[in-house]
Amino acid sequence: MKKIGFILFFVILVLGAYIGWQVFGATVSAPADKYLYIKTGADYNSVLTSLQQEKIISGTRIFKMLSNRAQYPQNVKSGRYEIKNGMSQFNLVRMLKSGNQSPVKLVINKLRTKEDLAKKIGDQFECDSLEVIRFLSSNDSLQPFQLDSHTVMTTVIPNTYLFNWNGSFKKLFTRLHKEHDRFWNDTRLKKAAAKNMTPAQVYSMASIVEEETNKLGDKKLIASVYINRINMGMKLDADPTVKYAMRNFGLKRISFDHLQYPSVYNTYRNKGLPPGPICTPSIETIEAVLDAPATNYIFFVAKPDFKGYSNFASTYDEHLVYAKQYRDALDELIRKKAAAAK
Repeated sequence: MKKIGFILFFVILVLGAYIGWQVFGATVSAPADKYLYIKTGADYNSVLTSLQQEKIISGTRIFKMLSNRAQYPQNVKSGRYEIKNGMSQFNLVRMLKSGNQSPVKLVINKLRTKEDLAKKIGDQFECDSLEVIRFLSSNDSLQPFQLDSHTVMTTVIPNTYLFNWNGSFKKLFTRLHKEHDRFWNDTRLKKAAAKNMTPAQVYSMASIVEEETNKLGDKKLIASVYINRINMGMKLDADPTVKYAMRNFGLKRISFDHLQYPSVYNTYRNKGLPPGPICTPSIETIEAVLDAPATNYIFFVAKPDFKGYSNFASTYDEHLVYAKQYRDALDELIRKKAAAAK
């Protein structure tokens, strides 16, 4: 009898240890990309299916027992959950029930079009690119934010953001808009007002400057040129706006025919700033516009040494001299490349 009792005790002990291991032991395996994605509206059964298909758990018995005790089947929360190798099923259920998801790091650098933003969002979040572009192109959707389909991108301040993976793009955009409002603090608003510009106008001008140069010193001077042209009633005559209008961002040399391209973004045909930005300018470039010095410059052209800097001029005659120097240097460079290719 004692022997049978000992065997029974041992079996119970082993069974208890096994169940304890299944509950609290390192039985969870991370999927290939380390995350479990639960879509909005997903139910408990779809979560179980995903856990099995991703081989996060080897069986469902223990998970079902734990999740039922935690009332998780009635409280499924969508999101992006980081699954770590060696995690216990107890901690897995606790994480899923609490909705303690892992945020997505959204890094926004220079984007040129709404479509670029839509692709970036669609690649990283639950909302797809079609939902994003529909929202960005709908004046009805944008009206509550006092934006339209032209000015909408002025809300996007290049930076690094943390967002939850799940939910609608409207929710994500609302957060971007709050970050935009936070960026435009009293100091920046006063600087913009001192230049008789709104934040959206500063942003649009910065987008042109961003496409003109990556040299900080030149950014401020180029901004001063465009400010002077606007104040004098001149057209901006900005080559990057032609490229944007044509959606030909690889265009190297702008011809006379290009300048005639019919678009509200073509500043060779239309006075003033375009109706919206032509890219998302860096904070550095926005600051360069806000801090643009007072100058007499109304022309600029690249220096002939091709180091990325520009020569600035206050008169057309002076500008013609600089322009010829650059044109001659460019023609010579083209000739040399052609000769080397033979």
